[in-house]
Amino acid sequence: MSRVLNAFNALIRRDFRRHTLRVPARSLATDDGDGVLRKCVKDSAETVVIGGGCVGVSLAYHLAKAGQKDVVLLEKSELTAGSTWHAAGLTTYYHPGINLKKIHYYSIKMFEQLEAETGQAVGFHQPGSIRIASTPVRVDELKYQMSRTHWHPTPQFLIEPERIQQLFPLLNMNKVLAGLYNPGDGHIDPYSLTMALAAGARMYGAQIYPHTPVTGLTHTADGRWDVQTPHGTIRANRIVNATGFWARELGHMIGFQHPTVPVHHQYVVTATVPEVKALEAELPVIRDLEGSYYLRQERDGLLFGPYESEEKMVLQDSWIRDGVPPGFGKELFESDLDRIMDHVEMAMEMVPVLKNADIINIVSGPITYTPDLLPMIGPHQGARNYWTAIGFGYGIIHSGGVGKFLSDWIMSGEPPYDLIECDPNRYGNWTTVPYVCAKARESYGFNNVVGYPKEERFAGRPTSRVSGVYELLKDKCSMGFHAGWEQPHYFYKPGDDIGYKPSFRRTNWFGPVGRECKLVMEGVGVIDLSPFGKFMVKGEDSHRLLDRLFANTLPKVGQTNISHMLTPRGRVYAEVTVTQTAPGEFLLITGSGSELHDLRWIEREVCDGDYRVSVCNMTDEIGVLGVAGPKSRKVLQKLTDEDMSDAAFRFLQCRSIQLAGVPVRSMRISYTGELGWELYMDMRNMRSVYEALMEAGHDEDIDNFGTYAMNSLRLEKGFRGWGAEMNCDTNPLEAGLDYFIKLNKPADFVGKQALLEIKAQGLRRRLAFLTLNTDDIDPEGNETVWHNGQVVGNTTSGSYSFTARQSLAFAYLPLHLTLEGQQLEVELLGQRHPATVAKEPLVLTEPSRTRQQRKSQTSRDL
Repeated sequence: MSRVLNAFNALIRRDFRRHTLRVPARSLATDDGDGVLRKCVKDSAETVVIGGGCVGVSLAYHLAKAGQKDVVLLEKSELTAGSTWHAAGLTTYYHPGINLKKIHYYSIKMFEQLEAETGQAVGFHQPGSIRIASTPVRVDELKYQMSRTHWHPTPQFLIEPERIQQLFPLLNMNKVLAGLYNPGDGHIDPYSLTMALAAGARMYGAQIYPHTPVTGLTHTADGRWDVQTPHGTIRANRIVNATGFWARELGHMIGFQHPTVPVHHQYVVTATVPEVKALEAELPVIRDLEGSYYLRQERDGLLFGPYESEEKMVLQDSWIRDGVPPGFGKELFESDLDRIMDHVEMAMEMVPVLKNADIINIVSGPITYTPDLLPMIGPHQGARNYWTAIGFGYGIIHSGGVGKFLSDWIMSGEPPYDLIECDPNRYGNWTTVPYVCAKARESYGFNNVVGYPKEERFAGRPTSRVSGVYELLKDKCSMGFHAGWEQPHYFYKPGDDIGYKPSFRRTNWFGPVGRECKLVMEGVGVIDLSPFGKFMVKGEDSHRLLDRLFANTLPKVGQTNISHMLTPRGRVYAEVTVTQTAPGEFLLITGSGSELHDLRWIEREVCDGDYRVSVCNMTDEIGVLGVAGPKSRKVLQKLTDEDMSDAAFRFLQCRSIQLAGVPVRSMRISYTGELGWELYMDMRNMRSVYEALMEAGHDEDIDNFGTYAMNSLRLEKGFRGWGAEMNCDTNPLEAGLDYFIKLNKPADFVGKQALLEIKAQGLRRRLAFLTLNTDDIDPEGNETVWHNGQVVGNTTSGSYSFTARQSLAFAYLPLHLTLEGQQLEVELLGQRHPATVAKEPLVLTEPSRTRQQRKSQTSRDL
């Protein structure tokens, strides 16, 4: 170890601020090597990509390859300047999420053929990778991830220690329990990759201008952009911000505060290690999850990079305040041994040959983080034809897939598949600089923490987005985080095991959630639903606009319905509750996670169709309380003179009432499937309404319930959830939403023609309702479904039904396997649990039970 420490200490005394790993060749023929552009830029372009890192160049390559004419890329310095040039270049099929696996998969497949296509070497090595589990909970994590991967094409295997040692013979096996092996993983040279993509982009007709900074952006009246540079102005139909850690500065030009911040990331490169040189095959990349570092072979030596804890990691937050220093592009930060020494020692223990290795490089460079570690990909709400491809902590592996994803979206007008977790519109004005910095610190330290289901992260909370009852509830419950909002997941009672205690199995939330489900089924409960997105649409063209956007017919005044916005291909872009509150005035309610996602889609249609309407986002101004259960009517009736009886206030009706002296818009609807109302009010009045409800319901034992109970109750009633059972990967017919899709309505709604074709061709799969035999574990969604030893589908969501005392799940399956009684298996934590296709719903909704009771009474009377 002394040799290593001496090498470290010698190196950290050097000035790394001007250090570079590679001496780049001249990047393009448009300059003479002295950094001065020798020609003017084009006058116009279909798409201007701003930023010449691997992501931006990949997008230019994919757009040009797809046939788009007039693709222009502008780079303020040289290609790869910023974060690309100094990246470690890791490539992996693995991602803990579902949708980003597709991004990784495409990238690797593209890297494999890029050299043959462009004639440019890319330095792609594919020795595979192994994620090391050295604790029992880590083994559970690997099993959890395997259950979410078998239905993807990603090659991934859970392997035993013996196989791990065969693949990586230099490993100390004392603590190794299992590994997650991805053959085909490896690393690529970031500079060579970017140059190959640039060669391909030019080959297909794109133009790339280095040393061409953007000095200004002007939005034209017709939605296009004037992109100002020192070498001329380009009129662009759209612009894409792919500027890496300059993303905030470009965003400032048009009034955005993009929630990104540079993080110092360090990795170490050794000289030749004799034991490595003696190997016959390249070592796989390893990721020691407990040690929180990656390690790979670099020529005949080793390269390893740690992710320090939240307390030790460093943000370059001064760049948020002061901007990126002028001229910074291929520079590095000074390294810091103390920050990474704990990880160095763990790496030496796991790979003992490191103890005698000589260090030749320590690289400490900026990479960009968002609050949740995921990039911001897609069109941005609030600025027409402004797109982002920013916030990449792992830009190399994302580059190919993101370039293809955005190219397909730009060319076709809709996303090729669901990737809402990367939607730039998941953030809003609540993402302040202190919040961004706190979350980036947390996310960096969370790189290798155990990835549990129902995960919560607490840094930077609460934001400004708290409801009118937050202060009353915050100490009584386990809060969840939804689009900046704090919302109760479940509530505590004396004697409960309280606090956030994550697990892959049932944990301390299970008992309280069962208690809350019983409350709603037998009594009356109150839930805070304020995070719903809420838009008011009105104007002379409001009917025409919404008839175009929604596949359902529009409700009459005072009525509510469930409607869906579809993509041109007939995919489900959004599910919205639509209420016509007055003639030509509509209140639209959507989920918390899709607020600005849906608003952007609506605003785009308004502009494209030149509709004379106003669309106002009322999300932060309106508080919402849900009141549900068989005793809910009795409680509400105590607080209003309005007749709340079933005959006077029918299901899916809406009216304005006075509740405890407060103006409230009341809808008779409940996502629990039980008798219930949603109460919409000024956020400032929410606390007084809540307190009045709790006082009025004292004799009925009124109490609180949270979103975990609501999810269990909606599942047993067969209610679909947007983002799970329906999204941009599914059409409404296979999702079982036929009732809400009015193909015979006169209006030519978006996606109508595609649905007619889908219906004529027939479905190949359908959503099925499953019951499962489990023990202490329940499905969450995205688990693999098996039949006769073959993968046949995937779950979309799951839970335990406390009413039916049964685990439940929705799953997409081939048509021939969706018949009632069909036997299947669902994989949970490495075991295949028996499952049966059941008739849905397992529990009838309150309106259905009421109708059934009326029919029975009529029959008896006859």
